[in-house]
Amino acid sequence: ILVLRVKGQWISEIMFEHCIIIIIVGDEFEQFNKRLNEVSKRVRIPLPVSNVLWEHCIRLANRTIVEGYANVKKCSNEGRALMQLDFQQFLMKLEKLTDLRPIPDKEFVETYIKAYYLTENDMERWIKDHKEYSTKQLTNLVNVCLGSYINKKTRQKLLAAIDDLDRPKR
Repeated sequence: ILVLRVKGQWISEIMFEHCIIIIIVGDEFEQFNKRLNEVSKRVRIPLPVSNVLWEHCIRLANRTIVEGYANVKKCSNEGRALMQLDFQQFLMKLEKLTDLRPIPDKEFVETYIKAYYLTENDMERWIKDHKEYSTKQLTNLVNVCLGSYINKKTRQKLLAAIDDLDRPKR
């Protein structure tokens, strides 16, 4: 429960629930941690091996989170804020389970979420600077973030910038 002061009054009945997928993935990581600990009681798992296992699992989960966000059809300001809160909750759970630092692909997810706040003027530069995202992920940012308030010409310009990333340079 969050306690907020709104217009001079304290409100304490605002409930916040995290995205079910974030909860499920976090729970799966808890199970993974338990299984890893059980195995390590029988067979010593060297720290570098444990770290590689964690790194690959976390990287895959973070890439999947971005892919999930790239499937969003509409996103309000509240939805963008919830994306950030959900991911922060996920990070807090990971930080309790593993000593691996930095969290693999943390910036990959955070950068993508922050892109939802860009203006149309900033989006073209961002697209050119972030080739690590797929065409689908970039196209979704243009269509979902800016889709409701940019004109057709600007949208086409941004989508062309995305297409240019895929074409070989001559």
